[in-house]
Amino acid sequence: MSVREAAIAALHGRLQTALATRSPAPLVLRGETVPQRLPPGGLVVVRDGETLEETAILSPLAWAIEHRAEVEVTVGGATPAARNAVLDALLVDIAAAVTADRTLGDAVEWAQPGAPDFEDVEFEGAAAARAASVPVTLFFTVAGSSLA
Repeated sequence: MSVREAAIAALHGRLQTALATRSPAPLVLRGETVPQRLPPGGLVVVRDGETLEETAILSPLAWAIEHRAEVEVTVGGATPAARNAVLDALLVDIAAAVTADRTLGDAVEWAQPGAPDFEDVEFEGAAAARAASVPVTLFFTVAGSSLA
């Protein structure tokens, strides 16, 4: 398994574990499409994202990688205030989960959550939802090749 894959899998696992204690717990997926129905606790989807920077380190050859994964959070609620409250609480819990173990169990050297982008989402025939996309930058070093 590549270091990049291990890092993203560790982020997914960390969020799955940390958010499981919420009541109701959100559904935490990786790379999935949004289901037609939102779970009562909301939906958290970890997207693989993209590599932002690769810096060569010579002798011995290694690569310092800066990779940004995206954590998409979608919640429903009867009113805009209810949706905002649930979304805000989930975002706080996500930030706490990442900052509690910035190495994600030694899968990365540092994990840094960023500021979310918000949007209101409407599904045909369903109640409105509120969503946020949170970038999580993962810093790690790989030996030999940036694909390792």
